[in-house]
Amino acid sequence: MGRGRVQLKRIENKINRQVTFSKRRSGLLKKAHEISVLCDAEVGLIVFSTKGKLFEYANDSCMERILERYERYSFAERHLVPTDHTSPGSWTLEHAKLKARLEVLQRNQKHYVGEDLESLNMKELQNLEHQLDSALKHIRSRKNQLMHESISVLQKQDRALQEQNNQLSKKVKEREKEVAQQNQWDQQNHEINSSTFVLPQQLDSHLGEAYQNTNVVDNGEVEGGNSSQQQGAANNTVMPQWMLRHLNG
Repeated sequence: MGRGRVQLKRIENKINRQVTFSKRRSGLLKKAHEISVLCDAEVGLIVFSTKGKLFEYANDSCMERILERYERYSFAERHLVPTDHTSPGSWTLEHAKLKARLEVLQRNQKHYVGEDLESLNMKELQNLEHQLDSALKHIRSRKNQLMHESISVLQKQDRALQEQNNQLSKKVKEREKEVAQQNQWDQQNHEINSSTFVLPQQLDSHLGEAYQNTNVVDNGEVEGGNSSQQQGAANNTVMPQWMLRHLNG
């Protein structure tokens, strides 16, 4: 006897329902693989069991790429064909899409941190590894770029500080030179003032002695040739004749 036609309705027996789900799920995945290979089609299959366990299939492209393509296509279709968003059915469909998308993102996030990898096969693990390697390359490239930029900024700051230090050192040397010249000028002025202070005192003392000798001769207290010679000698040694005439006058 041939196999009878199966009536399409919910299988009430839990065990039979689970066995049927397992068999038909395998057949569905096999058919998806066959159509992707034979027809060079991009196939993505998502199946949730009654317990909420996820089963999926994607050909050479990853599931994220297929979903993104589906989202772009659905977005374009929604703009071309206006829909009534006020109806409860549209909101329910939109909620289901967003919920499915959120679950995919949460699952991918777990995969990226190394969690919940039991449901992935070898090919999916390889794709995940490639994605992580590519992400690490981008991260390292960005990190190296930031490090080079930081080093360039620090080098510029170092050159600016060195130039500023050189300018300050130059100003300090110029200031020290000015202070040394000022001290030298002050010392020279002090020596000149000291010499000008001593000369008038010596001149006043010589003038006083000459004046006394002149008065002695005029009063007749000292006479004779010796006194005249002494007076002349004193006058010649102390001051010139025009100063003596001025004093005598």
